[in-house]
Amino acid sequence: MSARRFRFRPLALTAAVVVAAAAGVTAAVGFAGTDRGTAAAGSVPPATATVTRQTLTDTQTVNGELGYGTPRTAGARLAGTVTALPETGTVVKRGGRLYAVDDEPVVLLYGSLPAYRVLEPGAEGADVAQFERNLRELGHTGFTVDDEYTGSTADAVRDWQEDLGLPETGRVEPGRILYAEGAVRVASHQAATGDATQPGQGVLTYTGTSRLVTVELDVDDQRLAKKGAAVTVTLPDSGSVAGKVESAQTIVDAGSGGAAGQSTEAETKVEVTVSVADPAKLAGYDQASVKVTFTAAERPDVLTVPVAALLALAEGGYGVEVVDGDRTRIVAVTTGLFAAGRVEVSGPDIAEGMTVGTPA
Repeated sequence: MSARRFRFRPLALTAAVVVAAAAGVTAAVGFAGTDRGTAAAGSVPPATATVTRQTLTDTQTVNGELGYGTPRTAGARLAGTVTALPETGTVVKRGGRLYAVDDEPVVLLYGSLPAYRVLEPGAEGADVAQFERNLRELGHTGFTVDDEYTGSTADAVRDWQEDLGLPETGRVEPGRILYAEGAVRVASHQAATGDATQPGQGVLTYTGTSRLVTVELDVDDQRLAKKGAAVTVTLPDSGSVAGKVESAQTIVDAGSGGAAGQSTEAETKVEVTVSVADPAKLAGYDQASVKVTFTAAERPDVLTVPVAALLALAEGGYGVEVVDGDRTRIVAVTTGLFAAGRVEVSGPDIAEGMTVGTPA
């Protein structure tokens, strides 16, 4: 009596979906004898495919936004009146004015440690060293760059304050400077010239100056967001450019109120920042919607068959129906990666070039 077949439908499924589908199969093919690799299968299948050796890649394409990365807010730390703001799109470098309060500048410096206290003679710490490195880079001398704020440092600060048109106190107030990792690009204004400021009030937002793509992934897809992982960015004109994952962070979208008192619930997302290898290919685009293709997994030099060729075996596991002329036999296989409608298979009785049955 011929054994019964049960096949997967020919869908291009991800590994997780295919495994879930396979788990629901309760009946398939039973082997006629003890040799699992040579069991009879019955009539010739309606269609066939070839066992292929290839690099199998599981990819996922998602929407992204080309811009300059996630904006940060420059908040006021001095009470007064905003008297100057740069135009949006302006690039500010070390020592440059971000904005002015009471006609005195708030200055950009480079560093990762935020300004959090007054610097004056007697102060010691990493923030002192960070500030002194900036002072030296701006061309001021006569002091040692270390973690001690000395009288010599204060003399150099007076020279710096004179250049800026500030009172020459030799002390540095935390509200007078803002640290960033490098040059910044003004993204938007949160205050207008003439507005009164209070500590904590946003004045403007800024980003880095490098062109970046920002992508939001569902938490279930965070496996894609490995730092340094290669991606492909598809541009609006269908051109593409290679990129890589620079960073990933978990964010919470707080949701918003809706019509008729309805509201959307907060969602947790993974925000991914992607850099591109050839920024010149982005010429002509300021901000635009793009597509980003992530590679979730890759298996080089493996045997593959269409997912639809798989048979769920009554004894457990999976097999394929190998076609030899007008006869067929069931061969047990071990499955690996599922991607693009194909599945990685291995086993002692499966080889490249074999013909396997598939549904019509």
